[in-house]
Amino acid sequence: MKSGQSRGSGRFGTGLAPVAVPMAVMLTIGLWGLDRGGMWGDESVTFQVAQRTVPQIWRLLHDVDAVHGLYYLFMHAVLTVHPSEVVLRLPSVCAATATAGLVAALGVRLAGPRVGLGAGVLYAITPMTGHYAQEGRSYALVAAGVAGATLQLLRAVDAGGARAWWPYGTVVALTCVLHELAVPVLGAHAVTLALLRVPRRVWSDWGRAAGAAALLVLPLVWVSQGQAGQVAWLVPPGWDRVGRLARNFSPGPAGPVFWGALLLMAVGLRERRTAAVALPLLLVPPGILMTVSQVRPLYHDRYVLYALAGASLLAAAGAGRVARALGRVRFDGRRMRGGAGRCGPCWASPECSPSPSPS
Repeated sequence: MKSGQSRGSGRFGTGLAPVAVPMAVMLTIGLWGLDRGGMWGDESVTFQVAQRTVPQIWRLLHDVDAVHGLYYLFMHAVLTVHPSEVVLRLPSVCAATATAGLVAALGVRLAGPRVGLGAGVLYAITPMTGHYAQEGRSYALVAAGVAGATLQLLRAVDAGGARAWWPYGTVVALTCVLHELAVPVLGAHAVTLALLRVPRRVWSDWGRAAGAAALLVLPLVWVSQGQAGQVAWLVPPGWDRVGRLARNFSPGPAGPVFWGALLLMAVGLRERRTAAVALPLLLVPPGILMTVSQVRPLYHDRYVLYALAGASLLAAAGAGRVARALGRVRFDGRRMRGGAGRCGPCWASPECSPSPSPS
């Protein structure tokens, strides 16, 4: 798969700006009003559990919240520095900031700096991103892990060789252990490889990396199955949840912004390289969880926050395609006007050319 870095190299170049600007935007949004003077239910659980000793947390996980075990241990180390509401949420802010940069890096790799910049900024300004960037739970960290794993997937495909898959396998395994409902991203990556038509050797390397990650997360899945009563409040999602997720994945939940974003995503499907990565990431994880949830409810919008990166990439690719089309129309118009001024009414025609002077 060839990189799209050479496309749209303009004033943005191939430097740090396409990645740094979305990160700065996301960091500003994440820090704005971070201290709300109170925690909601799940955040207070994180705060209380993370302040226990490691042996106490380990014993707790045998009975409840095994799915959040790695996150609680991580937050235990964070809150050791200073237990406060702001510090509780800072890891999510940092993770969302990193995700905005990673989404931008994906866009740069797939379609060039302008698309990367647009994708990163779109991700940062989407309200759903800002909400979970300021929540003391694991969802923003999972989104960062999935974006990082997707970038490593592309790098491994381009680099070739078994050693190139170690970073991918490591990141995807840690992400799935951080929250087991990140596992459907492996299905999205499989669809991406199929759309890219990679050779059999790449499938073999990816299969080993994905299989190792799945084996690592199996004990967690086994333990959490015995704690399924914790999500008994979930119900099978219907089409109304599909519509709600679509609104959550848009920079605006209704009106021209929402419909404009959908239109740009549709146009973005014409960018085959970007669509091969973004569309499976957008559709496969929510599709898997919603389908499984018809039998055993497991679906909630926050569990697929990481799929939002696919929507941002598609919309930015569509915007880039529209901008290029408008640029060509503008350029052609100027060229025609300029040509008419240079040639004049007569000199453009061979019949009106001056006769050669007699010898």
